Amino acid sequence: QVQLVESGGGSVQAGGSLRLSCAASGIRYSSYCMGWFRQVLGKEREGVAAIYARGGRTWYADSVKGRFTLSQDNAKNTLYLQMNSLKPEDAAMYYCAADLSGLYCSLADDRYNYWGQGTQVTVSS
Repeated sequence: QVQLVESGGGSVQAGGSLRLSCAASGIRYSSYCMGWFRQVLGKEREGVAAIYARGGRTWYADSVKGRFTLSQDNAKNTLYLQMNSLKPEDAAMYYCAADLSGLYCSLADDRYNYWGQGTQVTVSS
């Protein structure tokens, strides 16, 4: 059974940094996509970044390009999202997700089959 557990959220001031982690277990494939999404209460979920596990190609939402960086530690089955130069509009619940279809990566949340419980990020101005 696939399980995704996020950690690393917290409260920072604008301009600060956080690193989110997503520990994955139960994934038996080598070609799959991992993504980070965020959601503010009352708003639609937004795709932030995605990475294709085989090869490490990444995709980013325009709103985070140049500030957020995805990386993966295959030995630890962990995905990281380094978030720098945080802005108040980055505040949200952040979710890790897995798309095991193996076809391609997308920032569309309807492609993802498995989701973590989320970790809260708060950014004060």
